[in-house]
Amino acid sequence: MKTNRLSTGAVAATTTDRRTLVAFVLMVVFAGGNAVAVRLSNFGLPPFWDAELRILGAALVFWGIVAARRIPLPRGRALLGALWYGVLSVGAAYAFMYWGLLRAPAGLGASILALVPLLTLFFAWAHGLERLLWQAVLGSLIATAGIVLGLAGGFGGAVPLLSLLALVAGTASFAEAAVVFKLFPPSHPVATNALALTAGAPLPLLLSLLTGEQRTLPATPTTWAAFAYLVLVGSVVVFTLYLYVLSRWTATATSYSFLLIPVATVVIAAWLLGEAVTVSFVIGAALVLAGVWVGVIRSSPKAVELTCTQLPSRAIC
Repeated sequence: MKTNRLSTGAVAATTTDRRTLVAFVLMVVFAGGNAVAVRLSNFGLPPFWDAELRILGAALVFWGIVAARRIPLPRGRALLGALWYGVLSVGAAYAFMYWGLLRAPAGLGASILALVPLLTLFFAWAHGLERLLWQAVLGSLIATAGIVLGLAGGFGGAVPLLSLLALVAGTASFAEAAVVFKLFPPSHPVATNALALTAGAPLPLLLSLLTGEQRTLPATPTTWAAFAYLVLVGSVVVFTLYLYVLSRWTATATSYSFLLIPVATVVIAAWLLGEAVTVSFVIGAALVLAGVWVGVIRSSPKAVELTCTQLPSRAIC
């Protein structure tokens, strides 16, 4: 009987891990189109207002699901965690990324996001949430080198310094948000996303008002198509998959998706926007895959995170 129970548990764990891996891959592919869609929507809408419309559209979808399925909302610290997660991952990150992508190529914007795993690794360690394992450090450095030497190096032309700094600030916001999510009690992913989007909405709107942007609806079929993709696929689907993976893997392991997203983005950008794909891109993509293998596959996601008794008092298991 004991053997059967152990075998059943092992099969269930393997099935769950496969589902998580499939969710991870789908999230990377769908998120790969986001930077391209942002570039296309920015052609017809000012950046902060563009981000605000996307946030509001996705929030309405999530709140509709919450109401239709009668999903309970989190309370106490779980509510605080969902709101704080939203301020960082939606409000700050979107404001910085959309503004940076106004003058930076889509592929470069996605490439800078490759810093997310390295930043997440150190942020999680600083919060006392994860150990600083050498495999994770090595994998992050290899993949980041692939981005810097291969992917980012393939884009010609000058990029304004402020645009570059904005992209880095958005990247740091994504990294800290993943760590914050792990420090609070979990709640239903749909309810978490509804609250997070609502909490993150005021910042892009405020920046739109302060910069005097013209706040209108999309006016062309291309802008509408990009907007629809960003709301339904790039937000609702990607956010749901992201929290699904993040609830099962560590923050650092989940953040490796940001290393694979640039590869998908460059391919999609070359197809839709005519952005060049160079030999350096192929070399960089190979280094990224090698880094992901070293940092994620060689080190089990479950082995990286500390046990409940080892976590600081501010973290809730």
